[in-house]
Amino acid sequence: MGQEHLRNLLAVDGAVVTALADPHDRSVTDALGWFPAGAEIAIFADAGEMVNADVCDAVVIATPNHTHLDVLLDVLDSDLHVLVEKPLCTTVADCRRVIAAAEGRDAVVWVGLEYRYMPPVARVIRGAHDGEVGRVRMVALREHRFPFLEKVGDWNRFSRNTGGTLVEKCCHFFDLMAHIVGERPVRVMASGSQDVNHLDEEYGGEVPDILDNAYVIVEFPGGARGMLDLCMFAEASAHQEELAVVGDVGKLEAFLPESTVRAGRRVDGPTGVRTETVHDPRVRHEGFHHGSSYLEHLDFLAAIRSGARPAVGLDDGLWSVAVGVAAHRSIDERRPVPLAEVLRSEDTTESVGMLPKAPDRPE
Repeated sequence: MGQEHLRNLLAVDGAVVTALADPHDRSVTDALGWFPAGAEIAIFADAGEMVNADVCDAVVIATPNHTHLDVLLDVLDSDLHVLVEKPLCTTVADCRRVIAAAEGRDAVVWVGLEYRYMPPVARVIRGAHDGEVGRVRMVALREHRFPFLEKVGDWNRFSRNTGGTLVEKCCHFFDLMAHIVGERPVRVMASGSQDVNHLDEEYGGEVPDILDNAYVIVEFPGGARGMLDLCMFAEASAHQEELAVVGDVGKLEAFLPESTVRAGRRVDGPTGVRTETVHDPRVRHEGFHHGSSYLEHLDFLAAIRSGARPAVGLDDGLWSVAVGVAAHRSIDERRPVPLAEVLRSEDTTESVGMLPKAPDRPE
């Protein structure tokens, strides 16, 4: 993912990559291969050295999940702008430590929940916020895909490093649910298991423990519900991701990777459903995420230049992790899990607080 960010940044006007920090020699070598001939790139073994060298204005953190906390604490002690890949951290407690460390900083701290920026998904979000479906009652997300890829040192084969599949992979989807509904969730119910993938693998005498399928239901204080259907042994799928938003007026759907959106109103029935192919002409690098990382970087850069608040901030990172943690707890303990319990907050009003609503969004 670090190289994915690098390729996107090399395509962004006004952005110059000046340094790489990575203790893994092969990763550095591979990354250098994307630069034009003659580029002068400072190389560091760790983030702290890069911060102290004063060679950049902003950093992108794309390290293994369980290292985010330590890297962030180094970077947040500076005045650098930061984009940190999802998940913000692997635990709620670590997310809170990051939020405390960022308190009072003027520089931008952005969480890389880039699924919001996938053009067809962004189209559905805009439509939902503009009232196309009326009052949102249901948000359904399906990801049927291939297993987790191999990564450096096989760090992503164990939940202690990733936070668990429903944190590592699915924080994107929990963020989308909350962003579309416009509220913070209150309760999670989940069922999941590791049934197919990685069972014949062994690393240092250990078999991977990462879930490969789950259903997760997320409840919101206004009565809306979100549902995630995850399967990571579903290579035989026409669509890797599907998003459906249904309200009392109509329905919006997005399908990836074909980048189509379907929109319809109840009064028009099935014959009134319109299909459109959605692309964003600003995208100069599609990459692995349908141009979303490129568009994310455009907004990150704009926030840096204008001094605006990040569109995807640390609170979004915390809540998306908290839902994943609650889902894993629900699976382990076979019960619904309140978000207030996971957040360890006695102030339930704060725990279910509203997100800022989009302009002109109907009550």
